[in-house]
Amino acid sequence: MELAQVIVDVPAMQTDQPFTYLIPSQMAVEPGMRVEVSFGSRHVQGFVVATETSKEAPAENLKPIIRMLDIAPVLNQELLVLADYMKEKTFAFKITCLQTMLPSVMKADYQKRFYAVEEGQVPELFKGQPSITWEEVEAQGQLKEMAKLREAGIVELRYEVYTKNKIKTERYIKRLFPVEQLEALKAEVRKGSYKQLQLLDFLAELAEDQLLSVKQMKAEDFSLANLNQARDKGWLAFEAVEQYRDPFLEKEVAQTQAFLLNPQQQAAYEAIHEKIVEQQHDVFLLEGVTGSGKTEVYLQTIADVLAQGQTAMMLVPEISLTPQMATRFKSRFGDEVAVLHSGLSQGEKYDEWRKLERGEARVVVGARSAVFAPLKQVGIIIVDEEHETTYKQEETPRYHARDLAIWRGAYHHCPVVLGSATPSLESRARAQKSVYQLLTISERANQQSQLPAVEIIDMREEMQRRLTSSFSEKLEAKLRDRLAKGEQSVLLLNRRGYSSFVMCRDCGYVLPCPNCDISLTLHMDTKTMRCHYCGHEENIPHRCPNCGKDKIRYYGTGTEKVLEELEELIPEARVLRMDVDTTRRKGAHEKILDAFGNREADILLGTQMIAKGLDFPNVTLVGVLNADTALNLPDFRSSERTFQLLTQVSGRAGRGEKPGEVLIQTFNPEHYAIQLAQHHDYEGFYRMEMGIRHQTDYPPYYYTVKVTVSHQEELRAAQKAYQLAEQLKRELSPKSILLGPTTGAILRIKNRYYYQMVIKYKQEPQLHAALERILQESQKDQRQGLLIAIDNEPMYFI
Repeated sequence: MELAQVIVDVPAMQTDQPFTYLIPSQMAVEPGMRVEVSFGSRHVQGFVVATETSKEAPAENLKPIIRMLDIAPVLNQELLVLADYMKEKTFAFKITCLQTMLPSVMKADYQKRFYAVEEGQVPELFKGQPSITWEEVEAQGQLKEMAKLREAGIVELRYEVYTKNKIKTERYIKRLFPVEQLEALKAEVRKGSYKQLQLLDFLAELAEDQLLSVKQMKAEDFSLANLNQARDKGWLAFEAVEQYRDPFLEKEVAQTQAFLLNPQQQAAYEAIHEKIVEQQHDVFLLEGVTGSGKTEVYLQTIADVLAQGQTAMMLVPEISLTPQMATRFKSRFGDEVAVLHSGLSQGEKYDEWRKLERGEARVVVGARSAVFAPLKQVGIIIVDEEHETTYKQEETPRYHARDLAIWRGAYHHCPVVLGSATPSLESRARAQKSVYQLLTISERANQQSQLPAVEIIDMREEMQRRLTSSFSEKLEAKLRDRLAKGEQSVLLLNRRGYSSFVMCRDCGYVLPCPNCDISLTLHMDTKTMRCHYCGHEENIPHRCPNCGKDKIRYYGTGTEKVLEELEELIPEARVLRMDVDTTRRKGAHEKILDAFGNREADILLGTQMIAKGLDFPNVTLVGVLNADTALNLPDFRSSERTFQLLTQVSGRAGRGEKPGEVLIQTFNPEHYAIQLAQHHDYEGFYRMEMGIRHQTDYPPYYYTVKVTVSHQEELRAAQKAYQLAEQLKRELSPKSILLGPTTGAILRIKNRYYYQMVIKYKQEPQLHAALERILQESQKDQRQGLLIAIDNEPMYFI
């Protein structure tokens, strides 16, 4: 008797364990496969995590697996073990971890169907069919009637699993007759049927096993009707041939060769190469200034790995970086590369995933979720821009891709490279303690290219001279100068939209979001007020909803408003805007960057998505319109984020032979993060910030966990938060520090009120058990609308 241990798709504490199911004799079930099983009164998807053989008779209540959803495992043994690690680390249910590893198209959907209990007693509603969907009954307004039939035992309601992962196929034709029969077949053709004779001659030219697509046949002037007639006569057969949806299909990629490395690049390459050859796990922190050629080091180490018959993983933080990085990898390794990121369609993602799973592609380039790529025999894992917060998932399971990359590196005994011009303090501190091996590149790869000169502009003085402009006089002059020289500029403003809020100048009323405690943002392109938290939209008010006066004015500045201002200021400049609003459509990132790279625009204006990784030799000016947007947030990482952003965006200038220049506009010119960014002094910033973190007991000196409580009633959320705080104080040692409970920076989001607390600790053996107990108890609270989330090492404390 064959048994399977199955994790069912019911995310709850009571079901967060494997359940035993009988494997029917006709099924070949393996660990890592998805199956459909009966659980309670419904059918659900499950993941097989283990199989076993038992000589004992099956228990009476042991249910069989209903059907297999895969013919081969979709998760290998490594990923099944990784799910256990994720579950422990992120305080998530195992089923959630397993589903996170698959492309979204492979996550099953459920359909409710009514079935007749007795075959001979099919109700009229079924119209002769054995079953009918819930939606069909609802559309006919017969749910009440169906409820009565169900109560009488005439029908039953089943929850069924259906999968969405469809393979794309293309129709091909294959000749069926031997060439020797050609004349005999022609003799059977009715006189005047020239097209059929022509088709017979064409088919006779094909090799015996040659396939031609229906598209190709149409190009040869044979219609589908001609082909269908030929099929009916037995001349040919149609075959469905699987086709990959290729995101690079329409993009020409020229082949490139490895460049000669400079001494610092060579030293970094050799250190990593040694571990690749020895197949040893080590974590390298590659700290290289912007433009230092870190990508070339990545490419050459990956070439070594492929030469050894192994696979490679390359993670990048932003979708906007993926097209450029993927193109560089495609130009070096061709069809060996598969791309995984959220900018692809579901079908494209599924096909790229299958290429990796089948071993048809051996290099994956992708954003955070590419860390789950189904690679075997991994030889190297690279996490580029490792300091980026986008590597941390903000929903359950709250994993950090860097941690999982290091886990997978240890599993495969291969090196992991964390690359950045501005490493996170946590990674740099680990390198200081020799937990990671530090590799440094302090000069740019192109010897003609120097780090740009950075000038700080005090906007307090500028505001006294020109009150209304987002541009200082100097930045405007420099933009005009670059325009005259035919050079390009990049402008960073880390706020999308037109205005931050609208306010009545008569009564001070600010238009709020009805679902969140935050003002709505004005978006001129859609002529709407929009909430960036819940997506609520409404029309722009022309009169104050509070006092009825027409004194509504726009305050604050977003990328949309700056674009309008720029068009008035320098109308001859061609400007491209790049933010979340302009890149919603598939392929929009790539389109904007290609246009800018082809010099179809003089200025690229955008949010932080333009600050990293982009390499345009003709960009000689970078302007930061407001360096203070992240600086004044009540978060202990605000200085670090500001320094990283300024250093990264500064690195976009002067990457070719022309010298670069950076202008940083700020109302805090004396702040150490801005001063040190001016001199590209990461080591100075690291020392300064580490001193502050030590004084204030923050990471990397302490580990942290954030516990968040939310409810639709504020009082309930507050009561539960204070109750949990008391519970934690009793269970944790006095050495741990508990901050809060406090309200979230935004108290209400999507009509839920948020309270949070932060635990800081160095060693706390009781913590994991205490948090597990909170999660178990939270299952009862969930029925009353209370949600509790645990975030291990949160990126944001606000």
